[in-house]
Amino acid sequence: MARGALKIATIGGGSSYTPELIEGYIKRAAELPIKEIWLVDIEAGKEKLETVGAMAKRMVEAAGLDWEVHLTLNRREALKDADFVSTQFRVGLLDARVKDERIPLSHGILGQETNGAGGMFKAFRTIPVIMGIIEDMKELCPDAWLVNFTNPAGMVTEAAIKWGGWKKTVGLCNVPIGSSKMAAETLGLPEDELKSNELPNQDQQLQPYV
Repeated sequence: MARGALKIATIGGGSSYTPELIEGYIKRAAELPIKEIWLVDIEAGKEKLETVGAMAKRMVEAAGLDWEVHLTLNRREALKDADFVSTQFRVGLLDARVKDERIPLSHGILGQETNGAGGMFKAFRTIPVIMGIIEDMKELCPDAWLVNFTNPAGMVTEAAIKWGGWKKTVGLCNVPIGSSKMAAETLGLPEDELKSNELPNQDQQLQPYV
C-alpha cells in the first residue's frame, strides 16, 4: 500500500455496527487518507455482509469519496498489507448469544457477553479465533494495528497482547462514552464538566450536582 493510502480490514464486516464505523471514517475523511476498506465475514454471514456492505458502498459514494470498499469471505486477502485491522465478530452468531445469556440465567447467575458466565463462554470461543487472526497478521501485515471491538473486549484485548504477542493492539468499547453521555444528560451538564485532570485538595469539598 502506498504511503498515505490506508488499507483497513474489518473482520466481522457484516455486523450491524459496520455502518456506524463507516460513518466515523467519513466524518474523519480529512484525517484518514483511506484508499481501501475490506469488509470480511464467514460463509454463514455472507447475506448480512452483502446487505451491510452495499450500504457501506452507498455511504462512501454519497459522501463523494473515492474509497474502494471490498466485500470478501477470504480473510487472508483482506489482511494482505493492511494498515489497520478492526475486529467486531461473534463466534457462533446470534444463536451462541442466546445460549450465553440463557444458560447462566437458568442457574440463577449473570448471563451477558462482557462479564459473568456468559462473558466467559464468549471468551472461550473468541480468543482462539483472535489468535488465528494474529498469526495471519504476523505473515500478511506485520506492521498493522489491531483495533478490537469484539466482546468480551477486555479479555480478548489482553489475550491479543499477552498471549498473541501483538503489542500494537487497542481495545475499544462504547459503554464508557455511552455512560458519560447518559450522566451528562441526567445531570444537565456538558460532558467536559464531568472530567477533571486534577484531584481536589484536602481542604476542598466536593459539591454534589443538584
